[in-house]
Amino acid sequence: MAEDLVLGLGGTVDYEIRWDAEVLSALAAQHGIRRDELNTTTPIIDERALVVTVLAFLASGGGGERFVLTSEIVERFAANFDTTITLGGTGVRAGIALDRIGVPTVQHLVSIDDNVRRLLPASMRIVSSATRDTLDPHLIVQYPRGARVQVLDGVVTAPASNRLIFANDAPNREMAIAEGLGDALENAAAFLVSGFNTMQDADLLEARLDDLVAAMRRLPPEALVYYEDAGFYHRELSARVRARLLDRIDVYGMNEDELQEYLGRSVDLLSPGDVADALAEVHALIPARALVVHTSSWAVAVGVAAGVHRVALESAVRTAATRYRLGDACTAADLEDTARLPRHEGGAAVVAEVERRLPAVGVAAYVIDTAHPTTIGLGDTFVGGFLAAVPAAARIATARALDRALDAVCAQR
Repeated sequence: MAEDLVLGLGGTVDYEIRWDAEVLSALAAQHGIRRDELNTTTPIIDERALVVTVLAFLASGGGGERFVLTSEIVERFAANFDTTITLGGTGVRAGIALDRIGVPTVQHLVSIDDNVRRLLPASMRIVSSATRDTLDPHLIVQYPRGARVQVLDGVVTAPASNRLIFANDAPNREMAIAEGLGDALENAAAFLVSGFNTMQDADLLEARLDDLVAAMRRLPPEALVYYEDAGFYHRELSARVRARLLDRIDVYGMNEDELQEYLGRSVDLLSPGDVADALAEVHALIPARALVVHTSSWAVAVGVAAGVHRVALESAVRTAATRYRLGDACTAADLEDTARLPRHEGGAAVVAEVERRLPAVGVAAYVIDTAHPTTIGLGDTFVGGFLAAVPAAARIATARALDRALDAVCAQR
């Protein structure tokens, strides 16, 4: 029986800055930034444009991912803040979440360096297309709700917390598929596909899709394929990915920012009617067997196969909520504590209406009160929690939990 969870396609080295409104205000003053020039689509050709983009997202409470002209811009900006080096990428962060509950994974990488070797979980096996060490850091900006930054002509205030990603990462932009991926997929219970959003060359994307499709032919027929969307640097390329992969994708995931990008309008995420309309509209655009949208208030699967994923949605929401309140230090025992927390009433109302109107199932998020939330990588952690419900992963996690319980009993004797 196939057991492996194979996660891909690319990992990253992340520079997570410690939020400091005073530093950002000083940078805004240094670069003479005004409110009327804030724009989330400004080409990021220097540090000034990066500050403008950060402030524009902050003003809207939005999140997203943007391309920068050089990695030096990331290095220069990050040098102004206290910075922690971590690992990112949907596959890697999902693998870290699974590692916390004792489930090993296989990770497809396109780049590697000493940071990756040092920080990657020991339980994770690697299949890599990298031929040499490289470092192209991703800048991660996590801002809190209510954050206030001074600009020349006023104050910019964040209506919600969110996270931003800025990078110029050549290996992830080229996304070479490792020759060993097909071998890894032969014993896969599930395969996570993500990362094509950073590619910018349409012809190269088609070539990589050729390689991926060839490797995926070796997947067991019963293997679950989960595709996680992301902020495409060139949104039109996302249609090319869907054209090649949608017929083999079992679960197609996205967050609220990507939902609204596809629709070209904002959605009131706590309006049951607005959300139901939005989900029906996006599912018409992307007719996946199960289209999953995850937000801070609810998670919903829409489609003909949505009903079989209710347990996975619950696992995903609980895992993400636990990381939100505890960060990477969370454990399987912490998941049980999260399960005792109250549910988001507004999210529950949305789920009820969506389930009434659409072929869908949903789960309300948990209400969490913490002074130090972790918003970085929550979507990736959600994916890890979802995959934890795949039968192979669930068996492994249960066995590991029983082993720990027996060890504890023996230690007491």
